[in-house]
Amino acid sequence: MERNRQEESDNGGSLGPIYCLSGCTAVGKTEIALGWAERHGAEIVNCDSLLFYRAMDIGTAKPSVREQARGRHHLIDFIEPSERMDVGRFVGLAIDAIREIQARGRKVLVTGGSGFYLKAFFSPVVDGVVVSEASAREADVFMEKGLDAAVSELRRRNPDGLEGLDAENPRRVAKALERCIESGMTLCELKVAFERQTNALIEAPKFLCILERDKEELNARIAQRVSLMLEAGLVEEVRGLLGRGIESNPSACNAIGYRETIAHLRGAFDLAALSEKIATNTRRLAKKQRTWFRTQLPVGGKRLDLTDGRVPELDEIFEEIA
Repeated sequence: MERNRQEESDNGGSLGPIYCLSGCTAVGKTEIALGWAERHGAEIVNCDSLLFYRAMDIGTAKPSVREQARGRHHLIDFIEPSERMDVGRFVGLAIDAIREIQARGRKVLVTGGSGFYLKAFFSPVVDGVVVSEASAREADVFMEKGLDAAVSELRRRNPDGLEGLDAENPRRVAKALERCIESGMTLCELKVAFERQTNALIEAPKFLCILERDKEELNARIAQRVSLMLEAGLVEEVRGLLGRGIESNPSACNAIGYRETIAHLRGAFDLAALSEKIATNTRRLAKKQRTWFRTQLPVGGKRLDLTDGRVPELDEIFEEIA
């Protein structure tokens, strides 16, 4: 169904320019995004995967009601914490939102720190194969016989090779076997089909800016943010989310800030340890984000260093991606 939504969206024609602003958690995206949107008559499309959820406000550093009033926001607060979200669904929703914004003559500013969702604006991120229960069960039959049996079946279906698949990793073998069974294609054919995928987001002209800060300065901002979150009532927010079914959604309940607070509420450690655990895991996330933005996004665009309180000129933020 979600794939059909994306196809319907793509049939609406090409999209105009999209401006993408990202960077590590706590780098300072919100204020710059709001300033740029106000100056350039833009509306903001969120690509932070945790801002989709209602009532997940404090732990996500979601823009406040006052901040959101400064410019229209899209794809924020539209699903329950118990509801699962994936990038395929996001692509369809983003295309719809962008098409609506541009039809009203407004610019589009995409912002958020979820690298995988941001990458969807530049290249394919999922292959579109939806594995049925029947195909999953068929793959399970081989997996239950052992990894060697599953790999043997996978090789039978892929006489030209396994495309670099780690044949000693049971999870990857199982997923590869499921996809081959479902599609009737080899891994090579699936790879070619994946690389040929396109949609209105990928084809649209794009401008990109990644915000950066010195590591020590970013770590200090992370520590300050965590303290403010706890003062603002993060523990009470999470207690309320437990009643809204957050634990049924792995993406939401395992998000940094929520995972640690749930553990605290379950008695794993006291409040004194909670702040440092969240800060430590946030610093690790920032390190992964820096690597992702460096290796997974197109070469080009602009990188702006905000260290020592540098405030960039709003008219000079973006460079076009060829």
